[in-house]
Amino acid sequence: MASTGRHSTGRHRRLGVAAALVDGVVVPGDVVIDTATIDAVGVSPPGRRGLAVPGCVDVQINGFAGVDFTRAEPAAIAGALTALARHGVTAWVPTLPTAETGAYALALRSLAEVMNRPPLGAKALGIHLDTPFLNPARRGAHPEAWLREPDPALLTRWAQLAPLAVVTLAPELDGAAGLIAEARRRGIVVSLGHSEATAAQAHAAFDAGASMVTHLWNAQPAIGSRQPGLTGVALARPDVAVGLIADLVHVAPDTLRLSLAAAGPQAFVVSDALDAAGTPPGTRQRADDSDQHNDGIAVRLADGTLAGSALPLDRALRPGDPVPRHPSRAGQRWLSTTASTSSP
Repeated sequence: MASTGRHSTGRHRRLGVAAALVDGVVVPGDVVIDTATIDAVGVSPPGRRGLAVPGCVDVQINGFAGVDFTRAEPAAIAGALTALARHGVTAWVPTLPTAETGAYALALRSLAEVMNRPPLGAKALGIHLDTPFLNPARRGAHPEAWLREPDPALLTRWAQLAPLAVVTLAPELDGAAGLIAEARRRGIVVSLGHSEATAAQAHAAFDAGASMVTHLWNAQPAIGSRQPGLTGVALARPDVAVGLIADLVHVAPDTLRLSLAAAGPQAFVVSDALDAAGTPPGTRQRADDSDQHNDGIAVRLADGTLAGSALPLDRALRPGDPVPRHPSRAGQRWLSTTASTSSP
C-alpha cells in the first residue's frame, strides 16, 4: 500500500482512522478506499481515532454465529461469512472436525457450493479437515466412536467433492505415511495434531512432507527436557508452521508469548471457533447428543474438556479487552501474514 495523499472523491471513501498498519509499520494518516480496494494511506488530515490493520486470516474455524459448518446449508454458511467480516476476518479456511463418515460428503458439497458462488464477506481459501485420523488418547472433544485410521482412499474421495487446503492427522497411526504422501501429491497441507508422536515420529512426518501443527500445545504431550515430542520438534524446526489458539484459555499467556518468540514468522493464531462464537454464553447440544457450554471465551464439554473457542479472532487484538492479550501491533502479523502463507 502506498500513500498518495488524495482526498475522498466520487467512489472514494475515507475510513476516518488516525493511522494504518502497513508491513508492520504504523503510518499516521487516514485511509482512502475505492469499493473493496485500498486507494491511499497516510492521508491528511488524519481521522480522529482508530488504527486500520490488514484483515485476519483464520485457518481453523469450525463455525460461527450459531452456524456449524459441518451441518449447515449453504445459505446459513453465507450468513456466517458476513458476520465473520464484521469481526475483521477477510479470509478463512472452514474447518470440519471429526464427524460420522456420511456427514463429510454433505458438508463438503455445501462448502463447495458456497465457494463456487462466493457471497459478500470473508473469502474461503479451501477447507481444513480436522479429520477422524486422530489418536484416541489425544482426541480431546472429538467423539471416539467416529475416529478411524488414516485412509488415503477416503481422503481422495473427499478431495473430489471440494477444494481441500489442510488435513490434520496423528503421524504415529498406521497408514499415516500413505495419507501424507497422497495429501502432498494433491497439494494439500498436512498438519500434525491430536497426537502422541515421539520426536522421532514427528521428524519423520515433517521430513515426509507435513509442514504444520494444529493448535500447538493442545491435544499433544507437553515438552520434556529429554522428550520434546511433537511440540518441541515443531518449535525447533524452521520449516514448520504452528497454529495457536489465542483465547488465553487453551494456551496460557506466557506459553503463547514463548511460542511466538520461538516460532517467529512460522507462528500464526487461530480462533478454533465453534458455532457458539458470536452468540451469547449458554449451553447447547452437539451432533453426538452431548452438551457443550459456552462461557463467552471458551467452549467445554460437560466434563470440562475444552472443545474449542467462543472468541472471535479479532478479540485477540483489541486493546482494553478484559482478558490481557499480546500487543495489537506486534500481534497483527500472526493473525494475517503467517496464516495466509501457511495455506496453499
